[in-house]
Amino acid sequence: LPGFVLALAFLLMAEPPRQVAIESGQSRGGFGPTMAYVWSRRGAFLGTTGARMGPGDAILAGFADHYLPEDRWPDLIATLCSTGDPGMIATMSPPAAPLEDLLPEIDQHFAGATLTGILTSLTGTDTPFATGALAALSRVSPLSAACAVEMLRRLGDRPALRDALELEYRFAHRAQGEADFLEGIRASVIDKDRTPRWRPAPDAARVAAMLAPLGPDTLNLKDTP
Repeated sequence: LPGFVLALAFLLMAEPPRQVAIESGQSRGGFGPTMAYVWSRRGAFLGTTGARMGPGDAILAGFADHYLPEDRWPDLIATLCSTGDPGMIATMSPPAAPLEDLLPEIDQHFAGATLTGILTSLTGTDTPFATGALAALSRVSPLSAACAVEMLRRLGDRPALRDALELEYRFAHRAQGEADFLEGIRASVIDKDRTPRWRPAPDAARVAAMLAPLGPDTLNLKDTP
């Protein structure tokens, strides 16, 4: 619907396809930089841990505007067909947003400029949130997670969508040959041993190399004949 982004009852958002992507070395998976576009640096939490969002969380984060439960779909369809008026959408109350209660800790620990800074902050705190976040981060590719955090740092609080997509594309362009993507696919899809052998934690130069401009291979969003 023009002007509306709906969070439907079955919505469960994560890095696409999040759980495979995160274990395949695509820690940002198409979501971290674009997360910054709507939710600023809080995207580092979702972009590195793989935490999922239901409909309420999607509205909280700015990915959706309204919630429409499944049992009201026929009513909306009938109203749109008869009058074209989508007004009933705005009358639906969204479900709870579990992430809302976590925002103070997300802001506290995931505002760091580097993955190392985030890990240090989490390690120094003995809370269920910190313990869970550390467990999630221990399962992902250090290189991918570090690149996700660096992309978000570069994008800042009010990034342009084009800039977010450009950084994402730079990483994706190099992922198979220079990152942990293939190892993650082996561990998650082929051998299914769930024991990926990630590359060592990267230094700043390695992260910068993954996100360096692509020259003639740069992302081109222009229409082609």
